[in-house]
Amino acid sequence: MKRVLSGIQPSGDLHLGNYFGMMSRMIKYQEQNDLFCFIVNYHALTTIRDKDLLVSNTLNAAMDFIALGLDPEKSTFWIQSDVPQVCESTWLLSNVVNLGLLDRATSYKDKLARGMTANVGLYSYPILMASDILLFGGEIVPVGKDQKQHLEMTRDIAIRFNKIFGEVFIVPEPDIEESNQLVPGIDGQKMSKSYGNMIPIFGSEKSIRKQFMSIVTDSTEIDEPKDTDTPLFQLYSLFLDEGEKIELAERFKTPGLRYGDIKKELYECFWAQFEPFREKREYLSNHKDFVIKKLIEGSEKAGAVADTYLQNAREAMGLNYGDIRV
Repeated sequence: MKRVLSGIQPSGDLHLGNYFGMMSRMIKYQEQNDLFCFIVNYHALTTIRDKDLLVSNTLNAAMDFIALGLDPEKSTFWIQSDVPQVCESTWLLSNVVNLGLLDRATSYKDKLARGMTANVGLYSYPILMASDILLFGGEIVPVGKDQKQHLEMTRDIAIRFNKIFGEVFIVPEPDIEESNQLVPGIDGQKMSKSYGNMIPIFGSEKSIRKQFMSIVTDSTEIDEPKDTDTPLFQLYSLFLDEGEKIELAERFKTPGLRYGDIKKELYECFWAQFEPFREKREYLSNHKDFVIKKLIEGSEKAGAVADTYLQNAREAMGLNYGDIRV
């Protein structure tokens, strides 16, 4: 049994990109693997400055995950800041990281280009992410294409630490599902809250329908074949198996297809799949004590694992001086 580990930022409304990009895979992993999953609220501090917003987003993210099928009894599920050992681990790891490694982080450069303020937290984000993975013995890490470089950096950090201090950390392997590397938003760019192009899962029925009907299409005439390299086709494909994707592609090639009809069909597919999850989400919002109880239990389990790896790292680096104490 492999230990699978990943996390999600509590950055607001959950959308289809979150679900198909990472969350659905994590939920499937819990059936046959040792799943470790957490809400990365330390990471969220790089962008969120509103205390109440962060608290609300963190609890909402936890309820979203459980509503979508994550079972706290089958997995270890916690809030990142409830296991503060990760902060000490981050400091230990930072002493084996060369500045050149962080300078090469394309995600940092992209965020600055989009107008985010440069700060040390944002710059050192890859070290905290490495600590998140290594401190819990993550063996397989499901990530999107945009996080691939960060995981490669985690591997570099683990290898360098082990080379200097001995075999302390497991070197994780990435799990990138090629077919769903990037989920397009309604405008064709990567689906993202910051781009305003997302389709929420737990929003109002009216607002979700509006987003589906706003998916960008071209001006191809009705009696002409339609392009399958479009956000409409790609989003619809997320809900289909391979045979159904082939059928949809044939429909796009056949004259007479109306984009409006396809958008309505896609919305109906979405509703059929997610309505039960929405009902469970409503239940959890009225039983928050249950959610908090499960998160506390998860943090205790995760903390016990973190203590083992942290103590091994401290020992390897010479920070445990037990026998010479006077």
